[in-house]
Amino acid sequence: MPFYHTLGTIPDKRHIIFRQANGALYQEELVGTQGFSGLSSLVYHLYPPTKVKQKGEPYSIKPKIAIENGLNAMSFTGFDVKPEEDYINSRKTLFVNNAMHIGLAAPSKSSGYFFKNADADELIFVHKGSGVLLTMYGSLKFQYGDYILISRGTVYEINFDTAENKLLYIESFDPIFTPRRYRNDFGQLLEHSPFCERDIKRPQNLETIDQKGEFDIFIKKKGVIFPYTYTNHPFDVVGWDGYHYPYTFSIFNFEPLTGRIHMPPPIHQNFESRAFVVCSFVPRLYDYHPLAIPAPYHHSNIDSDEILYYVDGDFMSRNNIQKGQLTLHPGGIPHGPHPGAIERSIGKKETQELAVMIDPFNPVMITEEALKIEVKDYYKSWLD
Repeated sequence: MPFYHTLGTIPDKRHIIFRQANGALYQEELVGTQGFSGLSSLVYHLYPPTKVKQKGEPYSIKPKIAIENGLNAMSFTGFDVKPEEDYINSRKTLFVNNAMHIGLAAPSKSSGYFFKNADADELIFVHKGSGVLLTMYGSLKFQYGDYILISRGTVYEINFDTAENKLLYIESFDPIFTPRRYRNDFGQLLEHSPFCERDIKRPQNLETIDQKGEFDIFIKKKGVIFPYTYTNHPFDVVGWDGYHYPYTFSIFNFEPLTGRIHMPPPIHQNFESRAFVVCSFVPRLYDYHPLAIPAPYHHSNIDSDEILYYVDGDFMSRNNIQKGQLTLHPGGIPHGPHPGAIERSIGKKETQELAVMIDPFNPVMITEEALKIEVKDYYKSWLD
């Protein structure tokens, strides 16, 4: 994240003597990305974060590809993903390319263990449920409408308040940032940005846990889970500072940009990576030119796929769309409003739609899990 944060107790300078009350040194850990040139945080542990007691047998959770090369508009009923108690097993990857995975999860219980994604930043959208994300950086409460950005390499435990939880998630193998065009040269969000730093919730309530025993951390690397058991609790942190940490942002804090005529999807952009963008469609006033057509014009995604996840409200450009449904419009063929949507939109003053759009710049492959919830013959839905 492009601004500084700190919690707990840290010394006046980096990499100097910093002792505990018993005379032992605090143990530094630099958690960084992109070598030593990306975002990083400097963390101070009670004990070395390297004490591994044992390792379990690795096992693969790589998604199974069903359609490697496709050019078909498709739709999927996301709420048909069945709930599972185990957090890792509940995550069902639907779309894959070399830069990202996109999936849905319906965990019915808190994780009960620690998890670390060593490959990817995770962006989780909370459609149903609430709870708290626990990390060595502090805790983050989350609820309906929150994006949770978990920076890569973060050990976390996720605790839910209820048994019904619906999550959309992205695993990005490149760092996820706020859109560059909304930041100045110093990383500050500009005045015309649809959100600002006040809307971003950073970790709070740093709790130093001084416990020894057996602490299971399931580490994901290249589609394989490596079970590790450490002798010290991973949250034995007394302080930290830096730019690399998880945070939350509520979709309800996204302030929509509007115009006299229909504005293109980039005005809804919320996050970006080298290989994709994420947009938030939120309730907003429609275009106010007297002859405006609020419905989007037909367009061809030549350079990217378009994946839309429908959250709530009436998405005016689509017919027969349910909460939790996804649509995939692949790059290379045009798509646009369903029959009747353009005429219906004329004269409308506002929309109450809520949706998340993901535009991968490289084509996605479709997994076997996705085909289990496919809406058959969606590509014919533009026929009168």
